[in-house]
Amino acid sequence: MRRLPQTCGRVVSGLLALLLASAVALLASAQPAAAHGTLAMSTPASGATVREPLTEVRLFFTEKAAANAFFTITAPGGTRVDNGWSQGEPKPLEKPVREYFLVNGQFEPREYTTGFPAVVSVAHLPAKGQYSVSYLSVASDGDTVRGTLTFRYDGRVTAAPKGWSPPSTQPDPALVAATEQHNASGQASAVPTTADDPSTPPAAAAPSTGSTEESGPGALAWAGWATAVAAVGAVAGFVVWRRRSAGTPTGRGRTSAATSGRRGGGARTTNRAGTGKTVGGKAAGDKTVGGKAGAGKVAKTLASTDGEPAVDSKPRPDTDLAAATPGSRLSNTHLALLVGGLVIALLAGFGLARIGTANESPATGNSRPSAGGASDSGQVGSATDGHQHPAGTGPHTHRGDDATGATLATGTTVSAGGYTLQPLERSQPPGVRADYRFRIVGTDRQAATRFAVVHDKPLHLIVVGRDLTGYQHLHPTMAPDGTWSVPLTLARPGGYRVFADFSVTAADGQQQPLVLGVDHTVPGAHSPTALPPAAAQATAGPYAVSMTGSPTVGVTAPMHFQVSADPTVPAQLERYLGAYGHLVVVREGDLGYVHVHPEQELVDGTVKFWLTAPSSGRYRAFFDFQVAGTVHTGEFTINVP
Repeated sequence: MRRLPQTCGRVVSGLLALLLASAVALLASAQPAAAHGTLAMSTPASGATVREPLTEVRLFFTEKAAANAFFTITAPGGTRVDNGWSQGEPKPLEKPVREYFLVNGQFEPREYTTGFPAVVSVAHLPAKGQYSVSYLSVASDGDTVRGTLTFRYDGRVTAAPKGWSPPSTQPDPALVAATEQHNASGQASAVPTTADDPSTPPAAAAPSTGSTEESGPGALAWAGWATAVAAVGAVAGFVVWRRRSAGTPTGRGRTSAATSGRRGGGARTTNRAGTGKTVGGKAAGDKTVGGKAGAGKVAKTLASTDGEPAVDSKPRPDTDLAAATPGSRLSNTHLALLVGGLVIALLAGFGLARIGTANESPATGNSRPSAGGASDSGQVGSATDGHQHPAGTGPHTHRGDDATGATLATGTTVSAGGYTLQPLERSQPPGVRADYRFRIVGTDRQAATRFAVVHDKPLHLIVVGRDLTGYQHLHPTMAPDGTWSVPLTLARPGGYRVFADFSVTAADGQQQPLVLGVDHTVPGAHSPTALPPAAAQATAGPYAVSMTGSPTVGVTAPMHFQVSADPTVPAQLERYLGAYGHLVVVREGDLGYVHVHPEQELVDGTVKFWLTAPSSGRYRAFFDFQVAGTVHTGEFTINVP
């Protein structure tokens, strides 16, 4: 069997080895999620419109909710109307749900056809509009079960029971501790299958369109690798075909790499058996110059691949060198084995990758999917890195600077995810306009220059005093060398925190959202300002801003903001940075940062956010909005029990 020439063989061998290693590496990361206890369906269904009064909401999970699970129902005005919950009788699911379990090192599917309802009582229905249902529990495998769904009510208003008051309870501390301990559950694991075809593979589910940080490469990545392999295979086949069809001797005028007596050089001796290596007349053990050793001349020998020397000979022009040194060149058999192994690895990896990614709802970082697989307009995820997004833009969250994803607030560290915020200045005089300059530096100590545009800007810079005053939302510009700059004026002396909120784009196109924080100082006598008491009303320029909602530790709760020109006339809000408003929440003390984005459209005339409070304590919320081309900020103090 004819073999490829030496140089071509090495090139093809190297390329195939590289692709095979890459396929194996990708294969290892393309594992389906192993979690259970997910929400399978609900009554009312998520996104449904209800026209008759209801007294309860039923959430069907694939196993019973934990005894200390926490549920809330929030009315359009931001008031809670839940009145306790209880376990209900199991009921067949409308669609089977498939989940995966790790058994003896392999993921095995398991289908569930029975739902276990948590029955949440509704005290009353005070208004028409969108109602929100939030839940927090822990599955039997320790995974967090957390999410939010919505439905619209268009029926008659019902009165509250006599003596009843809206609840202000918080989750059981043991439940919150359990979710923080195992908050890496974010991968979706439930795969609904059609009733008429329960064997539908996970690949049939809607593929993810968002971040796949936790689940490895998606189908597009595998398709790209398959295309690359096909191209390399085509090139290799073309080279072999040309060699054969032309009938040209493959070894003409070339010598083996182990042949001695090269032009202009000394002896070359290679000992692959481990006794040393002599190249160009120089040996590692004994110094040899011009072919001379301390005790005598170095013989001109060859070392075959098995370490046995062969007598040197002059090259013959028509020698098939691959055949002369069996096992040292890439034969057609080896090429076929490499290609075959690579194709098998890619096909297997592609299948597992589809299992891992098809189960994710669009961009739902740390949320579990509804029974419908892909997230609908009423399904909202939770957050783990300070970014919390609504369903309108494709609900998604990202991991932050904590490796376990256990913290919901970020910006407390200057480095995270392999990147560091590197300021060029650490202080400036009070009341002086100065350029604040910085770089985002990677582990290679080089400034990052590839950033994704998020909410119309590649980077958002938030500046706030350590006493939670002096808030500014800025947008720096980047020079070609990766240095960012923005004019900054700080009127009062004291300490400030600068947050860089951005998504860096890696060489492979993957985006990594991060929030990094660093201190900045304005010298001078400083008198901290006391944090204002919590209030539901604020003034922002000529506008009155009201805030409603009940922030809850570890639970995704709705927050509504309404802007009015006077008490009876709502302001005509304009989109600012692609949305009707932006909310930055900073925790008192460590200045933990939470950046929350709203629903894309107004909800019942309000800007609606989904906030997951990282912990109990006091927070300062900064709500940015735009009217008539001018941006205003409403500031609120929030107490989370």
